[in-house]
Amino acid sequence: MPRAGEIVEPTDTFVEPAGGGAVAAVQLARLAGECVLYTALGDDDIAPKVIDRLGQLGVRVEAVRRAGKATRRALVYLDDAHERTITTLGERHHPRCDDPLPWDELAAVDAVYFVGGDADALRAARAAGTVVATARVIDLLESAHVQLDAVVGSSRDEAEAYRPIDPSPRYVVATAGAKGGSWTGAEGRHGMWAAVGLPGRPRDAYGSGDSFAAGLTFALARGDGIDTALHVAALCGATCMTGRGPYERQLNAGDLQRLERSGVGKG
Repeated sequence: MPRAGEIVEPTDTFVEPAGGGAVAAVQLARLAGECVLYTALGDDDIAPKVIDRLGQLGVRVEAVRRAGKATRRALVYLDDAHERTITTLGERHHPRCDDPLPWDELAAVDAVYFVGGDADALRAARAAGTVVATARVIDLLESAHVQLDAVVGSSRDEAEAYRPIDPSPRYVVATAGAKGGSWTGAEGRHGMWAAVGLPGRPRDAYGSGDSFAAGLTFALARGDGIDTALHVAALCGATCMTGRGPYERQLNAGDLQRLERSGVGKG
């Protein structure tokens, strides 16, 4: 990272549609075969590029366009230790339940991973079989009073700290990077999980946390117990770490099946 007054030149640059929702959607599509992203974009030339690229990655995008608004962008700096630092540019847009999106379709889906919206959007999402949310929107989770299957946060990031909400989610999951993490169940059970070894050399931390959350959502939706679900999630996070950007390497259904046949994908 540049120090005060310093000019640095990157060795490489590239552009991708990303953010927590997009990365998780691509990971879910690769595990489940399909995924729909409900989102809000600006009224600019970036928005159609986002939709086209995510479509190439297997995600159907249902988006509203905010008139007169710019699509939010971010600059992601990757250092030699493979860690990312992010600067966001512009207003964050979320889908709202009064937006003309196919909310009724949610009753027919197996799982939703919720990263942003209004309280009514979260209530609409609850029609799905499994609903997991990020602790980054804890204020909204607190106000919506929706029963969640899991809330995923970070023990190392204050912006993703969990605090008790009503009703309590079935599971509260706190990641700790290379140290694994811990979980607590609504009935008082708790446990920890260990990080898994990387399936290659580390390249880019960006997207590993969102891939983890998507893997947890997928595994809970197919009926896995919490220990197995967290192990699947850890495999997703570790795999993403070995690719350039969030999408070059994400765990897919074939990879997971091979690992589970060999016993590696079972917690």
